[in-house]
Amino acid sequence: MRLRTGVAAIVLVGVLSAVGCGSTPPPPADPSPSPAPTGPTDAWGQLAARVATSQDKRYTATYTLTSHGRPARTVSVTIAADGSWLVTIPGGALSGTVDVAVADTRNGLYQCALSPVPAAPDPTDDESADPDGTPPSPAPTGCVRVADSTGALPAAADPRVEYLFTTWLPILTDRDQAIAVNNATMQGAKGQCFSIQPNSAALTPPVDAGIYCYDTDGTLTGAALPMGTFLLASGPGAAPPTVALPAPVVPGTPVATASPTPPPDSDQ
Repeated sequence: MRLRTGVAAIVLVGVLSAVGCGSTPPPPADPSPSPAPTGPTDAWGQLAARVATSQDKRYTATYTLTSHGRPARTVSVTIAADGSWLVTIPGGALSGTVDVAVADTRNGLYQCALSPVPAAPDPTDDESADPDGTPPSPAPTGCVRVADSTGALPAAADPRVEYLFTTWLPILTDRDQAIAVNNATMQGAKGQCFSIQPNSAALTPPVDAGIYCYDTDGTLTGAALPMGTFLLASGPGAAPPTVALPAPVVPGTPVATASPTPPPDSDQ
């Protein structure tokens, strides 16, 4: 036991001497490395992440739409739990004189006139007006089925506002699209904003050029586009199970976005 104790003491003294003689203390441990980014760092990746969340979002919201030469309007958006949707656009037809809505349901794609549509007199029909010169009565409100749910409105009757909440979403997540994405700012819009510009490879731009802003939960908070500036006014709120058409289904054709050109005056 004594021998073992003496050997242990000698070894201990040697170790202590080696540490205390001319040695330097070990360097401090490196600080913990910064955590790696958990999401995309490039503008398009950040946009795609927010838009992907928007594609899965079911909600109701309203937006203030301002456009050149027009009073501010309130656009209503409903994306229902079953994937059907409804976008209401005040002054969306006949050069701002008729309110319309576009709805996509399991029964098809509809354009709905929400205010009476003035009936254009037929210049070839002398009976298109009353004998006293009174113009024909406006057509009643109603929804016209224009296509299957996967179809599209005729270009002349398409307000295009609905694309911002529907058709353009998968395009904004697709890096094969001919668009350029950069970070941007937009006054009054919350969340993160992105400038989107079609590039020279796009013969037909897949989306409108402009600024698009999204919150982290996928809510569109603002957009500045050629058709006007959108700012989130209320919502997002809870989504209904499905959308209901805002007017009865009627036969006919969808209302044009622009007013018809008046016929030339035959007296001139």
